[in-house]
Amino acid sequence: MKSIVLKRINLTMAIKWIVFLPVILPLCVVFGALQGITAMVDKMAQQMMADIDS
Repeated sequence: MKSIVLKRINLTMAIKWIVFLPVILPLCVVFGALQGITAMVDKMAQQMMADIDS
């Protein structure tokens, strides 16, 4: 009886992953790219300020 319930839960979890993975993966990629861009711009601005001050 428990194995039947676990198989249903695993099947529904697999279906959820199959449905939502195409949505989640691009969002993660875009968010990571934007985070990298903002970090690089911040580092570049700090370096420019350090170069101007010296």
